[in-house]
Amino acid sequence: MKGYDITHMIVDDGLYGEETVTTEFTHKNKDYSITFKKSDLEILNKWVFENNTSLPTNLSDELIELIRDEVKKKINE
Repeated sequence: MKGYDITHMIVDDGLYGEETVTTEFTHKNKDYSITFKKSDLEILNKWVFENNTSLPTNLSDELIELIRDEVKKKINE
């Protein structure tokens, strides 16, 4: 089991003047969002959603790489 579940993915061509991919996922019963640059999947921001608000979050490099790999596969389909 991978420990997370991607629930939604949005490709946006207007944010920050270039294409981005925002990936929403659940991990350990919490909801998160990571926005990547589409061109190289560099992280632009990462958030955890708690108590009706979003807060910057720290995620393990391992988890980020797993999500990045899955996003890469989905955008290349």
